[in-house]
Amino acid sequence: MMANSPADILAELEEVVATYPPHRCARILAGMVQLLTGSRGQCRELLVNVVDGVLLRLTERVEASALVQLSTALAELDIAPPATLWRLASHDSPDVACPVLLKSRALSAADLEAVIDSRGEWHRRAIAARSDIAPTVTEALIKHGGPICLDLIKNQGTKFSDAAYAALIAKADQDGEIAKALVLRPGTPDLVVRKLLSAPPARKAPAPSAAAPVPEAEPAPPKRPCRADYAGARPEIVALNRIGKLNDSTVNRFAIRGETANLFTALSVLSGAPLEIIEHVASDDDCEGLVMACRASRLNWQTTLTILSNRSGKRLSYSERERAQRIFETLLLSTSQWTVRWGQIVANASTGDPGNRSPKMGVSR
Repeated sequence: MMANSPADILAELEEVVATYPPHRCARILAGMVQLLTGSRGQCRELLVNVVDGVLLRLTERVEASALVQLSTALAELDIAPPATLWRLASHDSPDVACPVLLKSRALSAADLEAVIDSRGEWHRRAIAARSDIAPTVTEALIKHGGPICLDLIKNQGTKFSDAAYAALIAKADQDGEIAKALVLRPGTPDLVVRKLLSAPPARKAPAPSAAAPVPEAEPAPPKRPCRADYAGARPEIVALNRIGKLNDSTVNRFAIRGETANLFTALSVLSGAPLEIIEHVASDDDCEGLVMACRASRLNWQTTLTILSNRSGKRLSYSERERAQRIFETLLLSTSQWTVRWGQIVANASTGDPGNRSPKMGVSR
């Protein structure tokens, strides 16, 4: 009696499986999964290639719940049946696909990129949550945009190429959350951070017709932040300060973009003055207190001027600007810091009557 070859036996087994009822297929599937998960090393590597075709045929005969269990089991294996794994990863149902997309180390970068381009949001979000994401996979996910970009930035297992950083910088022009997340992410290259912090707040509008000149608009007064605004801003500001990135570029961006809660919190953290003091000097008609707070924060004159120019509904006159610059240049850093934290500026901030303010804030220059 002539023995059948292994290939013939497998082909015969696949034909038998095709005639079995679903409940018997599910039992066979469960037994094969136990066989795979219980094997080790070279034995598993040989086994996955042998059973792949049978598993593939079984996936056509069982219910979705059995496929979810199969996906969950195969996701834990370093070596898994390739054809079966691909069918699960590219399955239309996220419940079936997501376990292997999230965890399987047997899926290649090319496999993941193919799923990204051919399946939906849930599939892409599972890939974006993987513990290790190759640069090419990152680029493919960023191309689709949306919340995926933030998911990738917050995932410490994401690897970014230069092309991925460039794509995120372009998207940050329209989405400030992307810029914030990238700046706060440990390991973001300094060059990327500088580009993000120096980016203009919005694209310039087309120039008006020369036949009908339009007068320059006054800046709108910034909305005064509430307690919740400050609570939301403080973690970011403290984190930026801790890593040495709460600097002139950052504060300048806050002022230009009208991010008042971020700006006031930054001045408070840098100068050591309470938020109430910063709010008071920012709303005062006299600019001296705000200039002092900026000087105490170690900001340069250009940043100080930006803050002054964007703090109210009217532009600085030439004389006001000249006076503010003289005050800034003659103030000693140590005097500014002491005064902002403990000196006469605190007493002045305790009353809303400008008439009670001393002419020079009690400061000796």
